[in-house]
Amino acid sequence: MIKLNKTALNILKTWIPLAVVITCLSGLIYLAVQQDIRIGANDPQIQIAEDVAGELLNGQNPQYLIPPTKIDMSKSLATYIMVFDKDGKLIGSSVSLNGKDPIVPQGVFASTKKSATGETRFTWQPKNGVRSAVVIDYYKGPIPGFVLIGRSLRETEIRESQQETIVFLGWAATMFFSLLSVLTVTKIKRL
Repeated sequence: MIKLNKTALNILKTWIPLAVVITCLSGLIYLAVQQDIRIGANDPQIQIAEDVAGELLNGQNPQYLIPPTKIDMSKSLATYIMVFDKDGKLIGSSVSLNGKDPIVPQGVFASTKKSATGETRFTWQPKNGVRSAVVIDYYKGPIPGFVLIGRSLRETEIRESQQETIVFLGWAATMFFSLLSVLTVTKIKRL
């Protein structure tokens, strides 16, 4: 009985540090991949926001840059555009939510104007279950204002969920096989 307890204690002394390392590495892998997926969801919006802000900076009429058809952000994966004046008042939009213009938090305009780059990237959730990756740029020009480009995070969040499952299964399998390896090595040492 004492020998069995000592053996079990030796197994735990060997396996627990290994389990901690496996858990930490699995968490790091998940975090790195999840952040890459989420940050990558901004890429199209960054390009479009910079292009549209450049056009507006050169005096282009915002109405010519906004698609004529509005999409419903709770249903569509399409990229949308919103243009605001220098005070954050909506000038035009290609997006709606429940038939109305979605309301952008006013604090975003002040922080974007103050930012060194004149750009803010954030996750916007105007309603439960409706989340968008959003880029907002401040442009100065003859008539200063803001351009907001957004796109649904629905597919991105599905990929994140799939990645979470993959990492969890990898973690569980690695934990099992590491314990099995420690048990095998311990048994060989006893022979």
